[in-house]
Amino acid sequence: MESRALGNGGLRVSAIGLGVMGMSEFYGKPDEAENEATLARAVELGVTFWDTADAYGSGHNEELIGRFLAERGWRDRVVLATKFGFVREGGRAVGICGTPEYVRSACDGSLARLGFDAIDLYYQHRVDPQVPIEDTVGAMALLVKAGKVRHLGLSEVSAESLRRAHAVHPIAAVQSEYSLWSRDPELPGGILGACRALGVGFVPYSPLGRGFLTGKVKRLEDLGEDDFRHTTPRFARENFARNLRLVAEVEAIASDKRCSPGQLVLAWLLAQGDFIAPIPGTKRRKYLDDNAGAVAVRLSAADLARIDAVLPPGAAAGERYSELGMSLTNR
Repeated sequence: MESRALGNGGLRVSAIGLGVMGMSEFYGKPDEAENEATLARAVELGVTFWDTADAYGSGHNEELIGRFLAERGWRDRVVLATKFGFVREGGRAVGICGTPEYVRSACDGSLARLGFDAIDLYYQHRVDPQVPIEDTVGAMALLVKAGKVRHLGLSEVSAESLRRAHAVHPIAAVQSEYSLWSRDPELPGGILGACRALGVGFVPYSPLGRGFLTGKVKRLEDLGEDDFRHTTPRFARENFARNLRLVAEVEAIASDKRCSPGQLVLAWLLAQGDFIAPIPGTKRRKYLDDNAGAVAVRLSAADLARIDAVLPPGAAAGERYSELGMSLTNR
């Protein structure tokens, strides 16, 4: 597996990472045995940049990862990112908090659940609009000084907020949704350009369009009743058919390139810059193997132009989140 640098502080990660959120919730009932087999396979493949958060499963996800690594003595084989910021009650997000006091307590909670001495990459999951980002990042910087955190990150942050944060302490990475049907980071004055200018790594989450761009979802009925994608506009019935036409374009190009649609989509992201390391989420080995194979797909300038022609920015029907979800992003 290739590796890439995130930021200028020495953080290197596998070019393809692994989002582990679905191993706790959101995408149907988890299978513990398959979760562990998938994590073991990830280490075998060199997919060792893993992404979790204290909100996933209300702490369950961090406990799962910490226990898995401790039982095998594999802590040093994985670069682990986790996040703080969402406040949950009864399994639901009820707010965002970025106060210095909350930052400290959230970090201690994550360290305890993970069983780690230090977190490799610590993100603010969402910006708290009631707290200046300088105050939040200042508290995060103290965690670095205390040896509890090695590198800092931000998630779903605007270019302006990134610049303000970076002036307080170097930011290694920004995590935002980015894929062939979520291309907002590319907008003029947007976060992708800011990361490039500041030397900050960029970590696309949902790089496969929440699995839709792989072509595996052909009907809404393919999703379980408790699948959170039912709550997102792009999976609403009125948008679904239009978005399926985009998937057909991806499948046609992938067929010509003799790769899977998912590999094509991930290869496209990797081609956008060597500071980009996507973290496709999966809880199954077969999809992990497919995702890892994206590093072998090489796209020519002609390939990239063809892809851009059929999936330009704004091609997807519907917003990526509900109105409430979009209101939580720092744009």
